[in-house]
Amino acid sequence: MKPKKPTIALATALISAGDGTATEPSTPPSSRGVGGPMRRALGLAAVVILASCGGDGTTKVSPDTTGSIRGTVTDNGGAGVANAVVTLTGNAQAARTANSGANGVYTFAKVPPGTYALAVTSAAGFVIDAAGTASVTVAGGAEANASAFVLSRAPVAPGGWGLRAGLLVANSEFALAESNGKIYVMGGYPASRQTSRTLQIYDIASDRWQLGPELPQPNNHGMAAGVNGKVYLIGGQTTDDQEGATAVDRVYELDPAKGAWVEKARMPTARSGGVAVVHDGKIYVAGGRVPRGNDFAVYDPAADRWEVLPNLPSQRNHITGAAINGRIHIVGGRLGNGLSPLKSDANEVFDPRTRVWTTAAPMLRGRSGMNGVMARGCFHVWGGEAPTGMTPDHDYYDPRSDKWTSLANMPIPIHGVVGSAFVDGLIWAVGGGTDIGGASGSLHNQAYRPAVSCE
Repeated sequence: MKPKKPTIALATALISAGDGTATEPSTPPSSRGVGGPMRRALGLAAVVILASCGGDGTTKVSPDTTGSIRGTVTDNGGAGVANAVVTLTGNAQAARTANSGANGVYTFAKVPPGTYALAVTSAAGFVIDAAGTASVTVAGGAEANASAFVLSRAPVAPGGWGLRAGLLVANSEFALAESNGKIYVMGGYPASRQTSRTLQIYDIASDRWQLGPELPQPNNHGMAAGVNGKVYLIGGQTTDDQEGATAVDRVYELDPAKGAWVEKARMPTARSGGVAVVHDGKIYVAGGRVPRGNDFAVYDPAADRWEVLPNLPSQRNHITGAAINGRIHIVGGRLGNGLSPLKSDANEVFDPRTRVWTTAAPMLRGRSGMNGVMARGCFHVWGGEAPTGMTPDHDYYDPRSDKWTSLANMPIPIHGVVGSAFVDGLIWAVGGGTDIGGASGSLHNQAYRPAVSCE
């Protein structure tokens, strides 16, 4: 009778008694549990035994029989949605969850073969647009592609705040203008405080961002406006100095149809930290960092000409403003440079017809670094900063009664944005710093739907 062949298990046991391989280890013998001569002998014995069994001297290991799942969570425009939670259940396995990444992709690894159910929990600011569940079958050793989950932006209720697609670059201290349903975010700086030339363009209708032609020079604390389908960047400064020493008088025009910046007539003085207000096709630029806080001039894009106007009565910077019933309101601001604690509640009003300044009801309290826009006849003002912290206040001014009213605080207080827009029934509070100073730029794109009307 033939002798019984040794089993593979025996051969494997002999190999594992050495170092797990049939080759000389690279680790010095003194560092291992079995001496070099003994290990070589055991390894050789294992090879001889396997060879006598018709083997080739190697162990056969079963392949991994699990598979994987890959899927995406997108908005209804096809862009990836981050931080949606996807739950995997079924096939007698414990429930598992995965979060979608910045590109909207989620994965599950080492999934035993079988059929599973997937369910998505909407990310903040979204609702489920189509089916929130899906079925997927996994084969051993293969990746299964799951059907995409599609989410829609959550509607913003009257008197409420919502989020839309985040900015591409987290800058603050930038100028913003709107033209033909698009928002233009110009310059600013990130946490490094290295002034940027970036132009970010947001299409409100599609909820999508793209980069535009770079600014001709770095710019922060600029003033901007949209007039007759063109975008204007006025003044600002080229570094993050807190005294406005690098303020410029440059004016640049962008025609979106041509996609190039063109230099226009320069401002009468170089300044930064003021505000630009559009009225009757002209751009009124008020205030700026000390010593230009009283400056006031108007630019006529059609004539490419500036005119110096009577000084702003109280010198201020980091202000906001609006055209209300044919007059220019310049509101709030700080009195010193840097993060000055001296804040103003002033609401000073210029009449272009009489060229005279008057005053209207002051804000509910002094504020600086805030932003504002006209919406349904009311002048909304939100956000800001002070040495003591961020300002979450959201107030509105009713020109009919010359009165300010407080609304609920904004959910994410911001500062460092000059310019806003009221489009499609929403006030756009785009980007901005979320902590005091200039190093906290964010990607937040907040929107508010006003419920109150002053018309």
